[in-house]
Amino acid sequence: MLRHAAEDSTFVEAWKKVAPNLEPPKTPISLMQPRPPTPATIPTKLTVNFVLPYKSEIANKEVDMVIVPATTGQMGVLPGHVATIAELKPGVLSVHEGNDVTKYFVSSGFAFVHANSIADIVAVEAVPVDQIDPALVQKGLADFTAKLGSASTDLEKAEAQIGVDVHSALNAALTS
Repeated sequence: MLRHAAEDSTFVEAWKKVAPNLEPPKTPISLMQPRPPTPATIPTKLTVNFVLPYKSEIANKEVDMVIVPATTGQMGVLPGHVATIAELKPGVLSVHEGNDVTKYFVSSGFAFVHANSIADIVAVEAVPVDQIDPALVQKGLADFTAKLGSASTDLEKAEAQIGVDVHSALNAALTS
């Protein structure tokens, strides 16, 4: 942080020489917040925040573990996990508290795992797995598979493929 303060003061001095009657603008470094400290010991719990565009599903909840559907594969996050950013793909987000496991189907998003055992999970859409209607999933999968077979433009093929991928992931969520 000391190096950044020196860089800021150098800028301010140069600014005052060029425009002595104007206040110097804020620099990006002056707007940044310091990172939270990394604990000396690994905490026993992981603090999870799970948010959607329209609500906060989980806020500052201490849990044992979360498993996120990252584009690189299922990623288990425990207390003390290395800082990571992971893109989410359609799949199941599992929140583990002792013997209780709460599962959500997420469409996409990001997981931000911080070195201080806080995980911020941001999803575009999510629904508890126990609220998914299996019959609608099967119908959607059949409909999008038919659309994929009859698609004639690249756009139609891409839209149908996304529908097949999401409904296949929903189907897998229901059978796991």
